[in-house]
Amino acid sequence: MRVVAGALLAVAVACASTPANSPARAKPPPPLSERNDAQILVDGPATHRAMFAAMEAARDNINLETYILEGGEIGERLAHVVAKKIAQGVQVNVLYDSVGSIDTPKEYFEALRKLGAHVCEFNPVNPAKASGDWEINNRNHRKILVVDGRVAFTGGINISSAYSAGSRSLRRASQVKPGEKSAHGWRDTQVRAEGPVVERFQRVFLDAWAQEDCGPVPKARYYPRLAPRGDMEMQVMTSDPESGRSQMYGALLDAMAKAERRIWITMGYFAPDPPTVQALLDAARRGVDVRLVLPGFSDFWAPVYVARSHYAELLEGGVHIYEWKRALLHAKTAVIDGKWSSIGSTNLDWRSFVHNYEADLVVHDARFGGEMEGLFRQDVAASVEVKRDEWRQRGAVERVKEWVARRWEYLL
Repeated sequence: MRVVAGALLAVAVACASTPANSPARAKPPPPLSERNDAQILVDGPATHRAMFAAMEAARDNINLETYILEGGEIGERLAHVVAKKIAQGVQVNVLYDSVGSIDTPKEYFEALRKLGAHVCEFNPVNPAKASGDWEINNRNHRKILVVDGRVAFTGGINISSAYSAGSRSLRRASQVKPGEKSAHGWRDTQVRAEGPVVERFQRVFLDAWAQEDCGPVPKARYYPRLAPRGDMEMQVMTSDPESGRSQMYGALLDAMAKAERRIWITMGYFAPDPPTVQALLDAARRGVDVRLVLPGFSDFWAPVYVARSHYAELLEGGVHIYEWKRALLHAKTAVIDGKWSSIGSTNLDWRSFVHNYEADLVVHDARFGGEMEGLFRQDVAASVEVKRDEWRQRGAVERVKEWVARRWEYLL
């Protein structure tokens, strides 16, 4: 997913507005939403089934906000549902990112409009504006679906055929030969939420629609009265790249600082700023079990080597690192002390903390946290542990790649 970002790197350098040595800034957390319920969705097939089932059941409105919206098979499936629901009187609003969806033919979006959907392109790519206020770095990386204002989805999964193959049916990590990618699918995580928290997701979508000046939003029952659905406390975390602030950044640092037993993180892109590295090291030094599951390969080489450029310091500090080599790891999840969990679009990197519009769901619940820890253990079992002594022996070529990638970590 970052190949396009790499191709636009030269423009991004010119448009970067925050010095590479300044840390991301925390944004005050949102209030807690009580009496909700949530379901973890693992990988694309299960997620797309749940999302399309929710859209099929829509009676009033469907709001979709996504970084990547592809044409092809998955796009045609979406168009079929859109046509069906619009014929039934359902309002459909679609907000997609210009860079993330740059490979999708414009004709596809026009076809959605002709069906009756309201479609808006976020921050259109227009190099002619590069010398003005236009910020190519400010991308809408969120993955949000809200149906009838009653059910919401968020996580790392786009509307893309890349997710059509799951990760669990592939070979074990022990069967992967050195340097082999062995993957035909993506490992990712999404969450389905119900209850009062859905109002917050709906507001995030409609605020983004208004901010992008997508035109008047069609009338619909966007904010129905929401009954309690469970006993989980939740928060919807968002980012504000215009001020360089991220609610998720502050919430994660705070949770890690308070951790007493475990910090378990599965992360598709890992290019942490100094305070994040320090928080991981501080936790490990006070006896917290800190584990990171990170990609063994990715869709763009540089982020993998940026992550590896931090391994030596983290391993020396007692952090355990595992590389997922069985499929392309794209999940962005964390579980701390078995009771604080996050699923969303925010990576542990500068781009997510400073440049992107992001959305994450934080769940304060021991049962949900137990499920997250079970999923993390499965990720560890499918990964290869990076041993400190072996890492010290890595070759000069690998070290050079790490050094080069590290120079660009702020923009990756």
